[in-house]
Amino acid sequence: MSVWRPGPRPRWVRALNALGDSDWIALDADALVDEARRATGLEDFGGETWQEGYRVFLEALEREAQLTLIGRMLARSDIANWLENRLRITETCRRQPGIEASAVERPVFITGLPRTGTSMLHELMGSDPAARVPRAWEVRFPCPPPELDADAGTGEGDSRVERAEREIRLWNEIVPEYDSMHELGARLPVECIQITAHEFRSDELSGRHVVPSYASWLAQSDLEPAYRFHRRMLQLLQWRHPGRWVLKAPSHLGALAALLAVYPDARIIQTHRDPLSVMASVASILYSTAYVRSDAVDPEQVLGWFTGETCRLLLDRADALRDEGRLSSDQICDVRYCDLVERPLETVAGAYDQLGLSYTSAVEASMRRTLDARPYGRHGAHRYEFADTGLDVAQERRRFRDYQERYGVPSEVT
Repeated sequence: MSVWRPGPRPRWVRALNALGDSDWIALDADALVDEARRATGLEDFGGETWQEGYRVFLEALEREAQLTLIGRMLARSDIANWLENRLRITETCRRQPGIEASAVERPVFITGLPRTGTSMLHELMGSDPAARVPRAWEVRFPCPPPELDADAGTGEGDSRVERAEREIRLWNEIVPEYDSMHELGARLPVECIQITAHEFRSDELSGRHVVPSYASWLAQSDLEPAYRFHRRMLQLLQWRHPGRWVLKAPSHLGALAALLAVYPDARIIQTHRDPLSVMASVASILYSTAYVRSDAVDPEQVLGWFTGETCRLLLDRADALRDEGRLSSDQICDVRYCDLVERPLETVAGAYDQLGLSYTSAVEASMRRTLDARPYGRHGAHRYEFADTGLDVAQERRRFRDYQERYGVPSEVT
């Protein structure tokens, strides 16, 4: 078995990582909390539900992640950002009680297995003038909350945008091939896992680092606190920049029960693609994401992170909610990856119609401009092969036969 690997690291990355022991970059849980309080001059993190995941994660970083010098710096920067944001968000909501009094009404959540077109769909629906999406810069630096007149929310003229762009694009400087897998940028919509990371109950943490003990803890944890923080962040971001929320994360697929407990009126779009193509693609991007921060990423271990069993479990959880009537047919819409790629505007129009959204000529024109400006595969092809996984095509095809039949999903791997 093998998994796609990026080319040699850039010279500056190798030189910096070769400087030696990185333990002087402290990842002590109590010290980081104290530093966040000193940096902001604030004390209240807004509850205690984040504490357990935070400490499990910090311990896993030290024992398991085998971070490079750059990886340790990035991890420390992320943790500081999440902690300081919690402090600032709590204080902003205290001073402006109207923020948490506002409703997040009928948000649209895009989900599905990873690599099934969720990002493309999110970007298209986010270009609807009536839509509101969380952009990378405002999730990284949410306080003070963004204003509507800041170039329709793209943050033109806000110094936080350029700062976020430098920090976010650093991933591509470390692993240049990353752009062909998943484009990053301060003004682009981001996955909800970057919001729930602030609660330290998020696949964002286990995706960026090799932390199996944290991943195991997360798989058994209650995710409602993560979605409650998620709602609080949306309330903050919509305070001076309202709109109809369109949100996205493959991780929602296995957590729909917790999501619906916090957002009972949510509308769900589930994307569908051949799971065999999904597994091959996910293996390569998981390797590259962890490789940003560690030289010790084991390809065999990566292939065990997202298996056929994992895919099937996620799909079955979502199907169970439908079959039990906890997710009504008028609350969920299905989109096939092949349709989205071949007929994007027609496919989005169909989803709008099913969910009761207004698909006007202005909406279509905006989405067409997005397609023209940001063509699919614009950063080159993300190359991966199912054969590299070492899995048996016939066995995996049997595993997903009923799923493919239920949703009319064509096979891409033969």
